[in-house]
Amino acid sequence: MSRIRSVLSRLDDDRGDVPGWVLITLMTAGLVIVIWGLAGPALSGVFQQAIDRVTGF
Repeated sequence: MSRIRSVLSRLDDDRGDVPGWVLITLMTAGLVIVIWGLAGPALSGVFQQAIDRVTGF
């Protein structure tokens, strides 16, 4: 009976995995910064080219 209570008490524990979520959030932010750093200048050039074509008409 104590084993069942132990399992049920673990199932009722809803503290969550805070360090895991923090790690996922930090890794996502890091990936966004790296991708933005690599693709930012290229995307800026594409945007500027598109604006130049639209205003050139």
